[in-house]
Amino acid sequence: MTTQNARAHQARTITADTSTTTGLVDVTSLVLLAILLAAGFILNMTVGNALAVTGIKPQFIIAAYALAVALTNASFSAAVIYGLVSAAVIQLTTSIPGLNFGTEVAGALVMCALCRLDLKVAGKSVTPFVAAFLTTLVSGALFAGVGTVIMGATLATAVVKMPIVLGTAAFNAVVVQALYFPLCKVLKK
Repeated sequence: MTTQNARAHQARTITADTSTTTGLVDVTSLVLLAILLAAGFILNMTVGNALAVTGIKPQFIIAAYALAVALTNASFSAAVIYGLVSAAVIQLTTSIPGLNFGTEVAGALVMCALCRLDLKVAGKSVTPFVAAFLTTLVSGALFAGVGTVIMGATLATAVVKMPIVLGTAAFNAVVVQALYFPLCKVLKK
């Protein structure tokens, strides 16, 4: 058999580089976001509803996109996409349809901006904690404020919701801080 014939009978191997971008976000980052959002959705429907009786309603979807932004070192345009995709998932359970498209994009952009900082306490990084806290605070405060007005109440009545927003922000900050470094090891980041 000639060399040319041997080459013709060999199996072809096609490889795909999943880290290349096909637009604004690479495929690997989208898969990570999808996995985190699925986990966040399930946790919202189970643990989140169970903890709601305490007055704190954890928003695992916000924690999920906050983790995705941090773990992928997302660009601002990618963060917008993460926020929009997350908002689409939230539409299944939200009390005010459509509002989350603005609140989650704002939150994702906050997370993206803050992840560029290197905040440390006693030599340990607290960037995930601070960024997730402020991300949830921005998203929650916007939802509470705009949602209150949409529902016909005065903006001042949104102040009553702020303890819940602050509790949720603290809870999400702990979740993101606790998961960020182990997930970095798993993802070899």
